[in-house]
Order: sequence, then structure tokens, then C-alpha cells
Amino acid sequence: MSELSATVKPQGNRLGGAQAPRAANSAGSGGLSAFAGRMVPWFFVGIFLLFVLAFLIAPTIVLVVQTFIGDHGFTLSYFTGLWDYQYRVAFENSIILGISSAFVGLIGGFFLAYASLQPGAPAFLRSIVTSFSAVAANFAGVPLAFAFISTLGSLGFVTILLKDIGINIYAMGFSLYSLTGLTVTFAYFQIPLMLIIITPAIQGLRAQWREASDGLGATSFQYWRFVGLPILMPSLLGGFLLLFGSAFSAYATPYALTDGNIALVTIDISNVLSGNVMSDPQVGAALSTGMILVMVVVLIIYSLVTRYVARWRR
Repeated sequence: MSELSATVKPQGNRLGGAQAPRAANSAGSGGLSAFAGRMVPWFFVGIFLLFVLAFLIAPTIVLVVQTFIGDHGFTLSYFTGLWDYQYRVAFENSIILGISSAFVGLIGGFFLAYASLQPGAPAFLRSIVTSFSAVAANFAGVPLAFAFISTLGSLGFVTILLKDIGINIYAMGFSLYSLTGLTVTFAYFQIPLMLIIITPAIQGLRAQWREASDGLGATSFQYWRFVGLPILMPSLLGGFLLLFGSAFSAYATPYALTDGNIALVTIDISNVLSGNVMSDPQVGAALSTGMILVMVVVLIIYSLVTRYVARWRR
């Protein structure tokens, strides 16, 4: 027996010695696979960061440098020139257009989404509204301007139809080629965009909350005042900010609709960068920097209001 065990032990050692490299190789390959699996997401994150650096951060830095660096070094002349009457009016018009169109989109999109999500609403209505909103939210630029010119322009078919029944909207003071007309035009894609944004938030309102408020004797106004609106407020504010930014930075639709006759910041930037009479890239950079500052202020206000609303919800 001792001789047999003596002969078996070396065989076992040889067998274990053969399996050890295989286990080490499998462990090494498993470690490489795990490392590659961890690095693949970071690879795409790196591509995204490079994209942000190339198309967001770097252009912003270039704009700031062009705004404050002139031919003779540091200067504030371009930035302070934003207070000239021409550019001040452009900023005022752009902010008014952004706020008014965002407000129209917020109200219209919210009530349209709420109506389509009611339990008694037909299922096909929700499908039609959602599908149309997905298309209309991306319909802007020159095609949108042409559509409204042929509809509500001075010779548009809706304008002519209204004239035939004795209603002359242009004699009443309406003009498609004004800030009011631009607000009406922007509502075509602002309302669907707001509907897309707010629909998931409205769907998140639980029926139990409404039942509980009704059981406690609360009115519909009290439910929305103390329950519904506080919950929806972050989504409403975020949607309003998105709509404001979309209208504030719009260029193609206002230019095609008004032929540049309304002073807007984006149109002024185009004029100073590619104008036949005056070309001043540094003034254009200063105007772009001013737009960035306006959006930064709006973001700060949004952050403060959201923080206050979150504390209110607690």
C-alpha cells in the first residue's frame, strides 16, 4: 500500500501542475474581459466629453476672448457696447419673445396634455395628439414661416376667409410680422413640445392622491394648489426654461418671417458677422456672450426656484 500511494502521489502532483496554468490563464482572461467591460462605457463617455469640449466649451471660450480682447489688448468697449440703444432693444425683444411664447406653450401644452390624459378621453385622441406633437415639435425654420405666411399673412387663406365674414384681423391691429405674430407662430411648435415634456409628469400623479384629497373634503382648486402643482412644478419650470431658450435663440423662423425687420439678438449677430455694410466679429462675439449671460441668469433663477419648490414639497 505504501508503494502504491507513493506511485499515485507523483501522478497527482503532475496532474495538478498541468491544471494550474489553465486556471491562471482563465483567471487572467476573465480579468481582461472584466476590465474591458468596465472601460467600454468610459470610452463612450470620453467621446461625449470631447464632443462637449469641441462644440460647447471651446466656442464659448473663443467668444469670451473675442469679447474682451481687442487689437490693443484687454478692453470692455465691445461688452459695454451692448447697452447701445440698437442692441438693448434687440435683447428686450428677444426676452419678450422668449417669455411670451414660452408662457403660451406652457399653458397650451399643459391643458392639452391634461385633457388628453383624462380617463374619459378616447384612446385614439391621445394617440393622435402624441403623434402630432412629436412631428410639430420639430417643425420650425423657413418651412414654418412659409406655412404661416400662406395661412395668416396679409394674403393668407385664413385671413381672406375671415375678411369674407367681416373680420379683418390686420385692421384690428394684428400683424404676423410683429412680436405678436412671432409668438403665434412659435406656439405651433412650443405647445407640442411642452405637451411632450409634461405628459410623463402628469401621468405620474397618482389617483390615490386625488381620492385622498376628495375624502378629506378638499376642492379641486385646493388639490391642485397643495398637491398637484407642487409635484408638477419642477417639470413645469424645466419645460418653461426649455421653451424660453428655444424662442430666445431662434433665428431662421424670425428672419424668414419678418425679413429681419424686427430687432432680435440672433438677427443682429447675423448682421454684424455677414452684413454687406458692416462686419465686426467682435461685436457678434459680445452679443453671443450677452445671450449666454441671459441664459446663465435664467438657469440660476430656475435652480433657486426648484430648490424652493423641493423644500415646499417636503
